Parts: sequence; structure tokens; C-alpha cells
Amino acid sequence: MALRLRTVLGLGGAAALAGGIALTGLPEVKAQNSAGTPGISFRWNNNKDFKNLYFFISNQERDTWSEYKLILKSKDRKAAIIKLDVTVPSYFDSTINPKEVALKYCQVGGALKSTRCNETIPATVELANDGKTLEIFPESPVPPNKAIGVVFPVYNPGSGMYQFNALAQAPGDVPMAGYLGSWVIEITDGIDG
Repeated sequence: MALRLRTVLGLGGAAALAGGIALTGLPEVKAQNSAGTPGISFRWNNNKDFKNLYFFISNQERDTWSEYKLILKSKDRKAAIIKLDVTVPSYFDSTINPKEVALKYCQVGGALKSTRCNETIPATVELANDGKTLEIFPESPVPPNKAIGVVFPVYNPGSGMYQFNALAQAPGDVPMAGYLGSWVIEITDGIDG
């Protein structure tokens, strides 16, 4: 099924553009943005097979260093987390150093304030699946009533769209990870990207 993107430019007024990007294997979703926001920003509608998660990256330009904040808001999860897996796309041609990955409590920003992730949650971080899965083991279950973020620096790969997925395991008898959602990150060629 093709994914058709629609963007809204927030430059004083809203002008919808039909995106010419087609991705296969994902359900059809519509991208949105609030009018008045500078630049282009994607906000995806959620459906039963795909849930877009909030994120912040400090630099979207390819071949530059950036800080990624992959956020799980309290509304994105219903239970505590004893293990969090973040899958990294196989074509994300950059290395994430597990020693520089932190799980943190976050205050989610918006149009008037930036997202801040200050309080570190003690956790062990390991790489699995040839470096394409971050396995995060908090020292104690992370309660669902606060926003948390997976924060790390990374050297951005080439331009394109990259889908990171969140899978979490809750306390209980069944050691299975459930899908929480995805962070779809776009890396551009530059300012005019």
C-alpha cells in the first residue's frame, strides 16, 4: 500500500502540497502541521497499525552531528516498562554508541518551549541485532505517568526517511514486548533540502 504524504507549510497561512513520495509496506496516513509553525513539520494521523510518536532532533541535515530525543509520552503507554527496545532501520548507515544512549524523564515542548530531557533514569543499554536494536533495561520499572525519552548523539546518515520503532515489555508473567509506535525521522540534504 502506498503512503502518500501531504504537508502543510506554516508560513503565516496554510498551503497544502501533495507529496510525491511513495513508501510501501506502511498503511496510508496523512501528515499534518499546525499553521503558523515555521518550516515543514510532519504530524501523522494514527491508525490501528501505525502510531506516530513525538521526537526532536537538533539537526535534520545529512552528514552532521545531531542529538536525537525519541519521546514516549504518558498517553503512548498504559503500563510500566521493564524493557524498551528501539529498532533502528537496517538502512540507517550510522553507528549509535550504546554508552552515549540515555533513558530520561522529559518535559515535552511545543510551539513556545523546547523539549527538555534532564533527569536520567538508571538503565543498562545494549546493542543487539548487529547494532540495529537498542535494548534498554531500566533498573526499576518506569511508571507510565511521565514522558520519557531515549536520548543520544548520532552522526546523521544520508538524506531520507527513517522509521525507528518502540517495543516495550511490561511487568508480568508473559515476557513479550508490545508495539508502542514509531518515530519517522526525515534527514534532508541541507537548508534548501
